[in-house]
Amino acid sequence: MPQGGDPAPSRPAALYSEDDRILPFAVEALDLRGRIARLGPIVDSILNHYAYPPQVARLLGEAVTLAALLGSILESHGRFQLQTRSDGPVDMLVVDYDAPGKLRGFARFDAERVAQIRDAAPAALFGRGHLALTIEREEDAARYQGVVPLEGESLAEAAHLYFQQSEQIPSFVRLAVAESVTPQGRSWRAGGLLLQYLPSGGARARDLPPGDAPEGAEELMEEDDDDHWTEGQALAATLEDHELVDPALSGERLLYRLFHERGVKVFSERALEEFCRCSHERIDKLLKSFSPQERRDMIGDDGRIGVTCEFCGTLRSFDPADYD
Repeated sequence: MPQGGDPAPSRPAALYSEDDRILPFAVEALDLRGRIARLGPIVDSILNHYAYPPQVARLLGEAVTLAALLGSILESHGRFQLQTRSDGPVDMLVVDYDAPGKLRGFARFDAERVAQIRDAAPAALFGRGHLALTIEREEDAARYQGVVPLEGESLAEAAHLYFQQSEQIPSFVRLAVAESVTPQGRSWRAGGLLLQYLPSGGARARDLPPGDAPEGAEELMEEDDDDHWTEGQALAATLEDHELVDPALSGERLLYRLFHERGVKVFSERALEEFCRCSHERIDKLLKSFSPQERRDMIGDDGRIGVTCEFCGTLRSFDPADYD
């Protein structure tokens, strides 16, 4: 998933984090491209639609952050979905990203099984299953999906496996979620870094047919490739979780901390917002598609049909008489 962005006008680096933003960047000396995500009110709202246990909320926060990093490759149209299905206490996560920056997500979990787990690590919460990443592009109605095993790994590790197997792009992913406590109350924050090695020259000498590369060029380029990516990973690995969620540290200054020796260029930020596709009209249309008996089975004790959105938790009530 190549990274990019429009050049931003020159300006001083921001002092503080601007929440709910994706910041694309490049370290051209090392052929690195990437994006950094800083989430505040959006992730706090998504994680508070339901009474998620803290360990489940953190897992969903990571999924929302990863979806923002990966979905933001869609410049203006299209849809990206991250979904996990597994046999653990958290058996499903779903996050939707609609370009150019709309997010929603929810987690399905077994409260009793979660309560019995002392280890909050993803391995204990996920169990065994799979991670599916789906891209739908509106301009050509194309749909692409990559599926990788999820056998207790973290979402970041599963994303590494996806890029290795499906995209064949050397990639580094770091995700962090934390609960901030201030005199104003408690709120969730999240951050993430996606770093990829994308040589601007295209095919490497090792990819060319035998005899096409000058003598000695293949070994030299392999060494350069390995050195550049090794250095990029080493620099990214110095990143601490608290730096990704610190509201007093802007994304630009964080990138400067990591890559100042090589030089880092940032591009125009992309704003993110929470959204949900549910509406009274969409649910009304769905109810009309059911048979009369199916609608009668949906009637609650109050004599009405109640429908709660899995994503935003909004409850809408409908009169069964409207469908007779």
